[in-house]
Amino acid sequence: MKVRVYYKDTDCGGIVYHSRYLDFCEMARSELFFSQGKSPTRDGCHFAIRKVEADYLAPAKLGEMLEVHTTLKKIRHTSIALSHEIWRDETLLFTMDILLVNLCQDGKPHAIHEEDKRFFQELLA
Repeated sequence: MKVRVYYKDTDCGGIVYHSRYLDFCEMARSELFFSQGKSPTRDGCHFAIRKVEADYLAPAKLGEMLEVHTTLKKIRHTSIALSHEIWRDETLLFTMDILLVNLCQDGKPHAIHEEDKRFFQELLA
């Protein structure tokens, strides 16, 4: 997914805030669903972040066009592990490994629907 860096994403020096990289990755995850006419929620369940490991390699700046790449690392019964990379042209700026858990209305992890598992496997393999 492509994303432009706007003023709201930066500090007074025009450098992207560290938390905005997480937002860009979340937007890309949501767009995976929306671009296929799907919702990231199902039957009162949604994916919640369990663990994040991020590495900031180079700064992004105001006005730049970035691209977020998402790859599937592993699917388990109640969780999905993804990897995100944010690029500016040929330069890798940011990497993140994230573990998402499928939570339902009771606040507990539940099995990921088989259709959602297939969706991730087909889209991100």
